[in-house]
Amino acid sequence: MKLLASVFLLFPILLFSQSFEKGEKLFIDGKFDQAQPILESYLKNNPSNLKTIEYLGDIAGYNKSWDKAISYYNNLKTLKPTEANYYYKYGGALGMKSLEVNKFRALGMISEVRSSFEKAIALDPKHIEARWALIELNLKLPGIVGGSESKAIKYSSELREISPVDGYLSRGHIEEYFDRYSNAEQQYKRAILIGGSKVCYQKLADLYKNKMKQPDKANKVWEDYKNRK
Repeated sequence: MKLLASVFLLFPILLFSQSFEKGEKLFIDGKFDQAQPILESYLKNNPSNLKTIEYLGDIAGYNKSWDKAISYYNNLKTLKPTEANYYYKYGGALGMKSLEVNKFRALGMISEVRSSFEKAIALDPKHIEARWALIELNLKLPGIVGGSESKAIKYSSELREISPVDGYLSRGHIEEYFDRYSNAEQQYKRAILIGGSKVCYQKLADLYKNKMKQPDKANKVWEDYKNRK
């Protein structure tokens, strides 16, 4: 009888566990529309489950529901303020939201976007994505509201110490942004030598084709990629 009672007590726990696992599998498989209601239901009974909140935040971000994403990621920061990725994701969602509001309101959000990325780096000194985000932020913002090429270069240099490929790619991106195409070309070539990934070849090929108007060189890049050892 005691054993039977124990089984009944465990039954709801097992159901909730299976519910989360099902939602998680759907999320990992990219079936976000199916995963969302399952995860939302699970969250009602487990309001502090970090992974569930993060999945729902990611789904909201995928659907460009920035207010929802911001809310989920802000909750994550509150529940676990030592996790760098939560600040990074919060800053990213906030940054995307700022693109949809009027310029005056957006300017008021920029400081929090920047500080969120900086907090991610403070918590995780090797955080690559937060540095990429800060590079982009410093390139896109006017100088009067904090944009700075020198700051972008600073974060690119830090990236090169952590991940040389990201360092050269990011510096190439900066050079390309300011129409210094020959410099960008050299940076992308260095990235290819070190990394050799499709992304590296893609950046150089796109530079040749779209910016330097040299389609033959772009084709040669793709030939080199296909023939690499």
